[in-house]
Amino acid sequence: MKSNRISRHKRIRAKIKGTAERPRLSIFRSLKHMEAQLINDSARKTILGMKDLKIKKGTKTNRAAGLGEAFAKEILAKGYKKIVFDRGGYQYHGRIKVLAEALRKGGVEF
Repeated sequence: MKSNRISRHKRIRAKIKGTAERPRLSIFRSLKHMEAQLINDSARKTILGMKDLKIKKGTKTNRAAGLGEAFAKEILAKGYKKIVFDRGGYQYHGRIKVLAEALRKGGVEF
């Protein structure tokens, strides 16, 4: 299972790149938590990073939605409107989907 995700992630990463105008949003999901990073691949710099550790209440899905809303505010505050979404080889459902929908609801385009 994990090796399938890693090979999917490598295949995806070969196709998408983050730039200074449109950085890449990378997602990591563990069994308990999630984290998101906004990355400029051309400069090899992480612009923003956020974890769901500060969101104490609710289910993992609710915490993913809270992470998406909070991260959307931070992205817009940094001056970025459009991003490239990198799901990290995870399937686009569950917490990944909820996070993406919360980002879109917050005003981030991808």
